[in-house]
Amino acid sequence: MSEKKWFALYTRSRAEKKVLLELEYAGIEAYLPLITRMRKWSDRLKKVEEPLFRSYIFVCIHQNQFFNAVNVPGAMRFVSFESKAVEIPEKQIEAIRYYLSDPESLSSDEQPIAAGQLVRVKRGQMEGLIGRLVRYKNKHRLLVIIEAIGQTITLNIPRTQVEVVNEAKKETNKDVAAKKG
Repeated sequence: MSEKKWFALYTRSRAEKKVLLELEYAGIEAYLPLITRMRKWSDRLKKVEEPLFRSYIFVCIHQNQFFNAVNVPGAMRFVSFESKAVEIPEKQIEAIRYYLSDPESLSSDEQPIAAGQLVRVKRGQMEGLIGRLVRYKNKHRLLVIIEAIGQTITLNIPRTQVEVVNEAKKETNKDVAAKKG
């Protein structure tokens, strides 16, 4: 028997979790990467788990299991190229798992910060320092400018390590240093 390989299975819209259950029931190894996000309804905020990739689920199967996998309720077809299912390298599946397990990469429930807003570093060696957001470097990292001892330093810092400072209650970096020392 050939060795198992990973493939991406396209599902009906919003059927990913159902397809996962059906695949597991059929004895097929499947992986549905989920991410927790905050969703706002008119009356409340709620954390919900949703697929990282909408309408896709990964299956690890032998070649003779293709038919069984694609025929579970909600499954549509394999992602293919020139009518051949495309194999997903194990390293890519592991990279997705690593990304989802890294808390610093998942700041989706954090409120966005506008350029120029004051922020305080919450963790790490710079904890307590206050600076202004220059810009987002990417979705999860910020460039923050901090003035300390009359010098300006720029930090490339994860979004999860800063919080917005209310300008009315702002402490200076000298106040923070005095509390630490």
